Amino acid sequence: MKTLKELLNTLPQQGIVQWIGVRPERRQDMQALDNVTASPDTGLTGDRYSGRTGQRQVTLLQAEHLDTIASCVGRESIEPMLLRRNIVVKGLNLLALKNQNFLVGEVELEFTGMCHPCSRMEELLGPGGYNAVRGHGGITARVLTAGKICVTDRVRCS
Repeated sequence: MKTLKELLNTLPQQGIVQWIGVRPERRQDMQALDNVTASPDTGLTGDRYSGRTGQRQVTLLQAEHLDTIASCVGRESIEPMLLRRNIVVKGLNLLALKNQNFLVGEVELEFTGMCHPCSRMEELLGPGGYNAVRGHGGITARVLTAGKICVTDRVRCS
């Protein structure tokens, strides 16, 4: 039988990038992309956080949470761009990456924290939007190695 530590450090599953987006300026709409360049010095090219080094260079969201959030606000579906995260990943529990480095395509990222909702969720999703995203807002990461991230890239432990 494996110990809890062994279980926490074992993640055989891989996810897949379903959607990529950047937001050039505060309060602007997200721009959906087929690929984006990531750098430790600048984060994601074209994103409003580009040029900043820190804990929130990249935000990631689980695709499976889109349906949960939609259900909580009484919608059939929600487009990823409404949640203002950079990368939507399907097939991998992103919280399992806590305290780990991981690869998105050829780019190595470091898990840096939870991505909590902001009050703008009420504007974008309607009444209850903020609370609908609580616990489903994804994670933040820092870029460790430069490269390109593409839709359909694999997401896995490094």
